[in-house]
Amino acid sequence: MENQFERTELLLGKDAVNKLKNSRVAIFGIGGVGGFTAEALVRSGIGALDIIDNDTVALSNLNRQIIAVHSTVGELKVDAAEKRFLDINPDLKLKKHAVFFTPETSNKFDFGEYDYVVDAIDTVTGKIELILKAEEAGVPIISSMGAGNKLDPTRFEVDDIYNTSVCPLARVMRTELRKRGVKKLKVVYSKEMPVKPENNNLPHSKIVPGSTAFVPSVAGLIIAGEIIKDLTVND
Repeated sequence: MENQFERTELLLGKDAVNKLKNSRVAIFGIGGVGGFTAEALVRSGIGALDIIDNDTVALSNLNRQIIAVHSTVGELKVDAAEKRFLDINPDLKLKKHAVFFTPETSNKFDFGEYDYVVDAIDTVTGKIELILKAEEAGVPIISSMGAGNKLDPTRFEVDDIYNTSVCPLARVMRTELRKRGVKKLKVVYSKEMPVKPENNNLPHSKIVPGSTAFVPSVAGLIIAGEIIKDLTVND
Protein backbone atom coordinates (compact mmCIF):
# COMPACT_ATOMS: atom_id res chain seq x y z
CA MET A 1 0.00 0.00 0.00
CA GLU A 2 1.27 3.46 -0.88
CA ASN A 3 2.60 5.43 2.08
CA GLN A 4 2.84 9.22 1.98
CA PHE A 5 6.11 9.12 3.92
CA GLU A 6 7.79 6.42 1.83
CA ARG A 7 10.22 8.87 0.18
CA THR A 8 11.31 10.11 3.62
CA GLU A 9 11.68 6.53 4.79
CA LEU A 10 14.05 5.81 1.89
CA LEU A 11 16.49 8.34 3.36
CA LEU A 12 15.91 8.08 7.10
CA GLY A 13 14.84 4.45 7.46
CA LYS A 14 11.74 2.91 9.01
CA ASP A 15 12.93 3.24 12.61
CA ALA A 16 13.56 6.97 12.22
CA VAL A 17 10.15 7.53 10.63
CA ASN A 18 8.55 5.66 13.52
CA LYS A 19 10.42 7.87 15.99
CA LEU A 20 9.04 10.95 14.26
CA LYS A 21 5.55 9.47 14.33
CA ASN A 22 5.87 9.00 18.09
CA SER A 23 7.33 12.46 18.78
CA ARG A 24 5.60 15.63 19.90
CA VAL A 25 7.01 19.03 18.98
CA ALA A 26 5.83 22.44 20.17
CA ILE A 27 6.34 25.41 17.85
CA PHE A 28 5.98 28.81 19.46
CA GLY A 29 5.27 31.29 16.67
CA ILE A 30 4.02 30.09 13.29
CA GLY A 31 4.84 33.10 11.16
CA GLY A 32 7.52 33.39 8.51
CA VAL A 33 9.98 31.06 10.24
CA GLY A 34 7.80 28.86 12.42
CA GLY A 35 5.20 28.20 9.74
CA PHE A 36 7.77 26.64 7.44
CA THR A 37 9.23 24.63 10.32
CA ALA A 38 5.79 23.30 11.18
CA GLU A 39 4.89 22.34 7.63
CA ALA A 40 8.22 20.59 7.03
CA LEU A 41 7.71 18.55 10.19
CA VAL A 42 4.15 17.64 9.21
CA ARG A 43 5.32 16.58 5.75
CA SER A 44 8.07 14.53 7.41
CA GLY A 45 5.59 12.56 9.51
CA ILE A 46 5.83 14.12 12.95
CA GLY A 47 3.10 12.48 15.00
CA ALA A 48 2.01 15.29 17.30
CA LEU A 49 2.37 19.03 16.97
CA ASP A 50 1.49 21.92 19.24
CA ILE A 51 1.28 25.31 17.54
CA ILE A 52 1.26 28.46 19.64
CA ASP A 53 0.39 31.88 18.19
CA ASN A 54 -2.32 34.42 19.00
CA ASP A 55 -1.99 36.48 15.82
CA THR A 56 -4.30 36.61 12.82
CA VAL A 57 -3.27 36.35 9.17
CA ALA A 58 -2.73 39.81 7.70
CA LEU A 59 -2.39 40.94 4.10
CA SER A 60 1.24 41.84 4.79
CA ASN A 61 1.93 38.20 5.69
CA LEU A 62 1.32 36.98 2.14
CA ASN A 63 4.86 37.78 1.03
CA ARG A 64 6.48 35.19 3.33
CA GLN A 65 4.17 33.06 5.51
CA ILE A 66 3.21 29.64 4.20
CA ILE A 67 -0.23 29.65 5.84
CA ALA A 68 -1.04 33.10 4.44
CA VAL A 69 -3.24 33.20 1.33
CA HIS A 70 -6.08 35.56 0.51
CA SER A 71 -8.67 33.09 1.78
CA THR A 72 -7.03 32.95 5.24
CA VAL A 73 -6.60 36.70 5.78
CA GLY A 74 -8.31 37.60 9.05
CA GLU A 75 -8.24 34.06 10.43
CA LEU A 76 -6.31 33.09 13.51
CA LYS A 77 -2.99 31.69 12.32
CA VAL A 78 -3.48 28.54 14.37
CA ASP A 79 -6.84 27.94 12.68
CA ALA A 80 -5.40 28.46 9.19
CA ALA A 81 -2.49 26.19 10.06
CA GLU A 82 -4.77 23.50 11.47
CA LYS A 83 -6.74 23.20 8.24
CA ARG A 84 -3.60 23.11 6.11
CA PHE A 85 -1.63 20.65 8.24
CA LEU A 86 -4.51 18.20 8.70
CA ASP A 87 -5.05 18.27 4.95
CA ILE A 88 -1.41 17.20 4.57
CA ASN A 89 -1.61 14.51 7.26
CA PRO A 90 -5.08 13.70 8.63
CA ASP A 91 -3.50 11.45 11.27
CA LEU A 92 -1.54 14.31 12.82
CA LYS A 93 -2.37 14.97 16.47
CA LEU A 94 -2.57 18.74 16.40
CA LYS A 95 -3.09 20.96 19.41
CA LYS A 96 -3.49 24.68 18.81
CA HIS A 97 -3.05 27.46 21.34
CA ALA A 98 -4.20 30.99 20.45
CA VAL A 99 -1.91 32.40 23.12
CA PHE A 100 0.73 35.13 23.15
CA PHE A 101 3.61 33.47 24.97
CA THR A 102 5.03 35.62 27.77
CA PRO A 103 6.35 34.97 31.27
CA GLU A 104 2.76 35.58 32.43
CA THR A 105 1.25 32.91 30.14
CA SER A 106 4.06 30.34 30.35
CA ASN A 107 2.27 28.40 33.10
CA LYS A 108 -0.34 27.34 30.54
CA PHE A 109 2.16 24.88 29.06
CA ASP A 110 3.60 21.63 30.41
CA PHE A 111 7.01 21.49 28.75
CA GLY A 112 7.53 17.96 30.03
CA GLU A 113 5.01 16.79 27.40
CA TYR A 114 7.23 17.82 24.49
CA ASP A 115 10.11 16.02 22.80
CA TYR A 116 11.35 19.22 21.21
CA VAL A 117 10.56 22.94 21.39
CA VAL A 118 10.93 25.57 18.68
CA ASP A 119 11.37 29.22 19.57
CA ALA A 120 10.17 31.22 16.57
CA ILE A 121 8.74 34.18 18.47
CA ASP A 122 9.83 37.82 18.24
CA THR A 123 9.97 39.24 21.75
CA VAL A 124 13.14 38.96 23.81
CA THR A 125 11.26 38.46 27.08
CA GLY A 126 9.19 35.67 25.53
CA LYS A 127 12.24 33.98 24.03
CA ILE A 128 14.11 34.04 27.33
CA GLU A 129 11.15 32.59 29.22
CA LEU A 130 10.71 29.87 26.61
CA ILE A 131 14.36 28.88 26.80
CA LEU A 132 14.31 28.81 30.60
CA LYS A 133 11.16 26.68 30.68
CA ALA A 134 12.57 24.19 28.18
CA GLU A 135 15.84 23.98 30.10
CA GLU A 136 13.97 23.46 33.37
CA ALA A 137 12.02 20.57 31.81
CA GLY A 138 15.12 19.07 30.19
CA VAL A 139 13.61 19.39 26.72
CA PRO A 140 15.79 20.26 23.70
CA ILE A 141 15.06 23.63 22.15
CA ILE A 142 16.21 25.44 19.05
CA SER A 143 15.83 29.19 18.76
CA SER A 144 15.50 31.40 15.70
CA MET A 145 17.44 34.63 15.75
CA GLY A 146 16.66 37.59 13.51
CA ALA A 147 15.44 36.89 9.97
CA GLY A 148 14.05 40.36 9.24
CA ASN A 149 15.90 42.90 7.11
CA LYS A 150 17.93 40.12 5.47
CA LEU A 151 18.29 39.29 1.76
CA ASP A 152 20.84 36.44 1.60
CA PRO A 153 19.45 33.05 2.69
CA THR A 154 22.88 31.42 2.25
CA ARG A 155 24.25 33.25 5.30
CA PHE A 156 22.35 31.20 7.90
CA GLU A 157 24.32 29.01 10.27
CA VAL A 158 23.49 26.63 13.11
CA ASP A 159 25.60 27.09 16.22
CA ASP A 160 25.57 27.68 19.94
CA ILE A 161 24.33 31.13 20.95
CA TYR A 162 27.70 31.97 22.48
CA ASN A 163 29.47 31.39 19.15
CA THR A 164 27.25 33.80 17.22
CA SER A 165 28.29 37.12 15.74
CA VAL A 166 26.87 39.99 13.65
CA CYS A 167 23.17 39.28 14.45
CA PRO A 168 21.83 42.09 16.71
CA LEU A 169 19.18 39.85 18.30
CA ALA A 170 21.75 37.16 19.07
CA ARG A 171 23.92 39.78 20.78
CA VAL A 172 21.05 40.76 23.09
CA MET A 173 20.19 37.13 23.76
CA ARG A 174 23.79 36.23 24.61
CA THR A 175 23.87 38.95 27.24
CA GLU A 176 20.51 38.09 28.77
CA LEU A 177 21.05 34.32 28.81
CA ARG A 178 24.50 34.70 30.36
CA LYS A 179 22.92 36.73 33.17
CA ARG A 180 20.51 33.86 33.82
CA GLY A 181 23.17 31.16 33.81
CA VAL A 182 22.12 29.48 30.57
CA LYS A 183 25.21 27.58 29.41
CA LYS A 184 24.21 26.67 25.86
CA LEU A 185 21.49 27.11 23.27
CA LYS A 186 21.23 25.84 19.70
CA VAL A 187 20.26 28.67 17.38
CA VAL A 188 19.80 29.41 13.70
CA TYR A 189 21.20 32.84 12.87
CA SER A 190 22.50 34.87 9.94
CA LYS A 191 25.88 36.54 9.61
CA GLU A 192 24.43 38.94 7.04
CA MET A 193 24.45 42.55 8.13
CA PRO A 194 20.84 43.77 8.37
CA VAL A 195 19.64 45.85 5.43
CA LYS A 196 18.29 49.26 6.35
CA PRO A 197 14.58 49.29 5.44
CA GLU A 198 13.26 52.17 3.37
CA ASN A 199 10.86 53.46 6.00
CA ASN A 200 13.18 55.75 7.91
CA ASN A 201 10.81 58.69 7.51
CA LEU A 202 8.21 56.93 9.67
CA PRO A 203 7.90 57.43 13.43
CA HIS A 204 10.06 54.91 15.28
CA SER A 205 7.01 53.18 16.75
CA LYS A 206 5.70 52.42 13.23
CA ILE A 207 8.93 51.08 11.69
CA VAL A 208 8.65 47.39 10.88
CA PRO A 209 11.39 45.12 9.52
CA GLY A 210 11.47 44.30 5.83
CA SER A 211 11.08 40.67 4.80
CA THR A 212 11.14 38.37 1.79
CA ALA A 213 9.72 35.00 0.81
CA PHE A 214 13.15 33.38 0.63
CA VAL A 215 14.89 34.25 3.91
CA PRO A 216 12.59 33.33 6.85
CA SER A 217 11.48 30.23 4.95
CA VAL A 218 15.07 28.99 4.76
CA ALA A 219 15.57 29.59 8.48
CA GLY A 220 12.41 27.61 9.19
CA LEU A 221 13.46 24.69 7.01
CA ILE A 222 16.91 24.60 8.61
CA ILE A 223 15.24 24.37 12.01
CA ALA A 224 13.04 21.50 10.83
CA GLY A 225 16.09 19.65 9.55
CA GLU A 226 17.88 20.06 12.87
CA ILE A 227 14.86 18.71 14.77
CA ILE A 228 14.52 15.68 12.53
CA LYS A 229 18.24 14.96 12.89
CA ASP A 230 18.16 15.34 16.66
CA LEU A 231 15.05 13.19 17.08
CA THR A 232 16.32 10.39 14.84
CA VAL A 233 20.01 10.29 13.93
CA ASN A 234 21.21 11.64 17.29
CA ASP A 235 18.65 9.87 19.42
